Amino acid sequence: MLRIFPTYTNLKSIITSSIDNFQSQGTLFVAGKRNIIKLFKVDENLTLNIKSFRKPILINQIIYKYFRKSKARRSYEYATILLEKGIGTPKPIAFKENATFIGLHDSYYVCEHINCDLTYKELVQTNYPDGETILRQFIHFTYQMHKNGIEFKDHSPGNTLIKSNHDGTYQFYLVDLNRMNFHTEMDFVTRMKNLSRLTPKKEMIATMSNEYAKLSGENEDLVFSTMWQLTQNFQKRFHRKKKIKKSIKLK
Repeated sequence: MLRIFPTYTNLKSIITSSIDNFQSQGTLFVAGKRNIIKLFKVDENLTLNIKSFRKPILINQIIYKYFRKSKARRSYEYATILLEKGIGTPKPIAFKENATFIGLHDSYYVCEHINCDLTYKELVQTNYPDGETILRQFIHFTYQMHKNGIEFKDHSPGNTLIKSNHDGTYQFYLVDLNRMNFHTEMDFVTRMKNLSRLTPKKEMIATMSNEYAKLSGENEDLVFSTMWQLTQNFQKRFHRKKKIKKSIKLK
């Protein structure tokens, strides 16, 4: 099944050809352990960013065909919702699912490619110029997301693209969208937990807390203590899992 966003139906043959020839054509952009992203240039103004999701294990093939939407379909539908709510993400273009009588075989998500200046990860790992300004504007972006009831479950450093407008302002784009919850309203702890995967740096948490408190009207000490505690909890779990995986590999 192929679904194309109405604005891009004129590109059907290009989209179909790019997906069908994904293995042999395109420019490799990300070679992940689970998924692969390739770029296919359409013209000077548009490059297709196509994400190929790894073939699911047998039980998930059945689940994704009969009981749950595929990751590609969720990415497409969630991107549409984000844009409707004014939250930045690369424009969704299409998704395709290939299935057998057993279940889902493979799937692809197609969106516009964003040439970003950095990701949030670079704010964490470097002393990026204008870093505090970017961080505070990022909190504005996240706060608007929370006000709209959007819980981005993969709100982690590599999943926010940042583009400079070259006037002291920045645009933010969420990627890797297949895990989201949508709420009528998000409670305080859920909002703070949603920020807990972004950085282990206490000074960054302090800046984020300061800006979030200004926007939300919440007590800044409460915002900081909650966000910092949830961040520490996440880091402990993260490093514990990493240690377990390492010990398994050594055996």
